[in-house]
Amino acid sequence: MQDIEQNLAKTRFWQNADHSRLNKEQIKVLNRLLDGDFADGISGSQYEKVAKVSRATATRHLVQLVEQGCLVRTEAGGRSTRYKIVG
Repeated sequence: MQDIEQNLAKTRFWQNADHSRLNKEQIKVLNRLLDGDFADGISGSQYEKVAKVSRATATRHLVQLVEQGCLVRTEAGGRSTRYKIVG
């Protein structure tokens, strides 16, 4: 039952997301988040590893995803900063 809910949430997310403004790395990370791989959200260093990008690129991608309304930054700051799917 939870798989069905997760699939519905993922489908709804992608119906509302503007694919034209996302690159392949961002789509990959968003799908991993939607699949529940990062229950507490994703950090910049985790984004680097999953997307196989530099630290600067990971930061830039995460900022873009927040600006586009795909992710929200958690309350924690500094090294504890994490990003979660909006919704």
